[in-house]
Amino acid sequence: SFQVVLFELENFQGRKAELTAECKDLGELGFEKVGSVLVESGPWLGFERQGCAGEQFILEKGEYPRWDTWSNSQASYTIMSLCPLQVDSAEHKLLLFENAGFAGRKMEIVDDDVPSLWAHGFQDRVASVKALNGTWVAYMYPGYRGRQFVFQHGEYKHWNDWEAALPQIQSVRRVRDMQWHKKGCFTLPAMPAPPTAPSSS
Repeated sequence: SFQVVLFELENFQGRKAELTAECKDLGELGFEKVGSVLVESGPWLGFERQGCAGEQFILEKGEYPRWDTWSNSQASYTIMSLCPLQVDSAEHKLLLFENAGFAGRKMEIVDDDVPSLWAHGFQDRVASVKALNGTWVAYMYPGYRGRQFVFQHGEYKHWNDWEAALPQIQSVRRVRDMQWHKKGCFTLPAMPAPPTAPSSS
């Protein structure tokens, strides 16, 4: 099951709306912008434009108190449409290719997250991709920073297929599903979770 709560203002304030299915235009719910997001169960994929188009933002289970917690690129800070992201498998296998049409140097990633392709001996030019198992999110810069690109099961012969302006990827990680991964989801190393108050019970 998928459940996400959207808030008009930062830090979970203001008007809110709960979604359990795709919404192609948050404006229809009365949202001019989304200030914060609470993902009860996911993952979800947010988009900067209506109709699930434009820049993508991966939203896994957790709290996103302001726009820069879901967008690592300074260019885009608004979510205008949202859809549940199906995670097809507990296994993960991704092939990255230097050139379009699955040509040139190749890097295979199996059941691993790679914060830097350079550190693994691969360049930052990635012009085609095969997602053989699992769901992945790639980033333009090392350390899971910059514009995000989601790869679901399938073949991407050219960087235009994932709506990139140029063939640049420098880090990739697996998208986790709570069904498969009991430990939970991804957290950015630079953003530790706030301590929780001890329960009174």
